[in-house]
Amino acid sequence: MVLNSEGSAAEIKRRIEAALPKPFRLDSELVAVLVPSQAQLRAVVDGRPKGFGDHPETYHSDAVFLTGIDAATAMTVFDPRPGVDRVWPGEGVIYSERLSAERTKSRLGKIVGMPPYEAMTIRNWATTMALSRLIEAAPNA
Repeated sequence: MVLNSEGSAAEIKRRIEAALPKPFRLDSELVAVLVPSQAQLRAVVDGRPKGFGDHPETYHSDAVFLTGIDAATAMTVFDPRPGVDRVWPGEGVIYSERLSAERTKSRLGKIVGMPPYEAMTIRNWATTMALSRLIEAAPNA
């Protein structure tokens, strides 16, 4: 979702997290919302490693967005399999890429269930780029 607001990202995050459990009957402790600004999302796109996301026919590429955890701490849970996985730390993000032909051998899934994973949300690179384009094209962006 893309929105314009005079409210701060923290206020928008708080309001969405409070509202989501009501219509969906969710446990509010499990709901965490990430509200990146246009500048933050642009920095993720602009800060990507050279060539990252440029070969979707060869690699599955993901942006692992971080909330309340720094990249150095987040990197400790990644255990890239040589020849399959590659990960790079960024500002508020981990860039993760796995060789499509070997994706069943990827170790990316091992991060699920580890305590730092609660501070991460993963979006594939195509989705990240689509969101970036939406935000850039939005009125008052």
